[in-house]
Amino acid sequence: MADSARACVLSALLVLSIFASGTAEEGGAEVVPTAVLTLDAGNFSEAIAKHPFIVVEFYAPWCGHCKRLEPEYEKAASILNKHDTPIVLAKVDANDEINKDLASQYEVKGFPTLKILRNGGKSIQDYKGPREADGIVEYLKKQAGPASVEIITSENAANLIGDKKIVIVGVFPKYSGEEFDNFTIVSEKLRSDYDFGHTSDAKLLPRGDAAVKGPTVRLFKPFDELFVNFQDFHVDALGKFIEDASTPVVTIFDKDPLNHPFVMKFFSNPNSKVMLFLNFTEEKSDSFKSKYYDVAKNYNGLKISFLLGDLEASQGAFQYFGLNKDQVPLVILQENDGKKYLKPNIEPEEIATWLKEYMDGNLTPFKKSEPIPEVNNEPVKVVVADSLNDMIYKSGKNVLLEFYAPWCGHCKKLAPILDEVATSLQDDTDIIIAKMDATANDIPSEFEVQGYPTLYFSTSGGKLLQYEGGRTAEDIMNFITSNKDSVSETPVKSDESIKDEL
Repeated sequence: MADSARACVLSALLVLSIFASGTAEEGGAEVVPTAVLTLDAGNFSEAIAKHPFIVVEFYAPWCGHCKRLEPEYEKAASILNKHDTPIVLAKVDANDEINKDLASQYEVKGFPTLKILRNGGKSIQDYKGPREADGIVEYLKKQAGPASVEIITSENAANLIGDKKIVIVGVFPKYSGEEFDNFTIVSEKLRSDYDFGHTSDAKLLPRGDAAVKGPTVRLFKPFDELFVNFQDFHVDALGKFIEDASTPVVTIFDKDPLNHPFVMKFFSNPNSKVMLFLNFTEEKSDSFKSKYYDVAKNYNGLKISFLLGDLEASQGAFQYFGLNKDQVPLVILQENDGKKYLKPNIEPEEIATWLKEYMDGNLTPFKKSEPIPEVNNEPVKVVVADSLNDMIYKSGKNVLLEFYAPWCGHCKKLAPILDEVATSLQDDTDIIIAKMDATANDIPSEFEVQGYPTLYFSTSGGKLLQYEGGRTAEDIMNFITSNKDSVSETPVKSDESIKDEL
């Protein structure tokens, strides 16, 4: 699984359905919108050029989350069309073959994906607001306005700066010059992630300081030191400061929805990730939190991020990692390539030692795998993480492998079709049809699994192809027979050659 997809899957599990990508669901009649523009590859460029501010939803007709968003998106579009300056909402069927290049261009990796396009598409930002009509309206009204709002009274400041979100305020003696221009560039670039303001009087700000003179940037945040100042107004330096300063030393994951954006940011960053899970209601939790925070501060700046998760809110993580409650308190470290290290039933004083052992290279990776089946004689063979190497790479066979989820409707529809394929080809000993439960086993990084079902074909010669053809037995069999290698001409690979390729 690719790093970006892996992060998306895990963060979606952690934050539950609030931020989840769409899953396959069946049924329900399509509601034809009236206020949402329908775009495709033929009229997309014209529409983007016509509207200086437009929001585009990339969806798939089978996506359950898209279906739930549809009436809210339609309602929001009806309201925004009547705005003083109309705000246009549009949609593109990214599942349609003619629009797939368009979806690729806009880096659509799940459904629904919403993009905010400004200035004829020259500025592209992810939509990161609510998914219900009123929230969509308020978020987009704000996004359509200036990136940074002027603070001229204490009431302006109080309305902008709360104690639950990140706000960046520039203090300037005058609203001109290189510093102010660069601040404006950065606020425009990051406006979908943060709130920005600017003022000529620092005394108006919460925790204001009359001695602060511009140009200065003050970042307010609901954690750690609460605010921090910065004076380097180079665009790259200012952007990096905002990203770094807005990341907690320890990200808290509990049931408080205000923490969810920080959890999403935690999983989207490129660092290795350390996660401590415990029961926040237990008496010992304060000791864990104190020790963990001290460890995190010691590793600050070393490309390692830290998260503290409450057991009650972390069931998605336990499902993803294949963990159970009996292992709590536990700490797990995940590298970007998916490799994981686990320490169950850890004590507070063991955290620093365990992490040092990891840094010294003295820990053994943890792999999530179902047990290897003792009997595996069904037409479609069962593959688990611990048997994948033998079944796929060392078998010397041509293998069609399905990655599925037990709850996936499309996987259930595909199951009898794969049975038919396996039965039809059972006399060809060069071919194996197999499946892996992707929710119960770790997936090697060479397989990019962003949705279910995902099918790959590994030839006996080692060529790996993702199957993206039709879902009939005839389509699949034609693909296999067209792409398979002759086993008699393929040497069986050694463990060393497999390791080299991986």
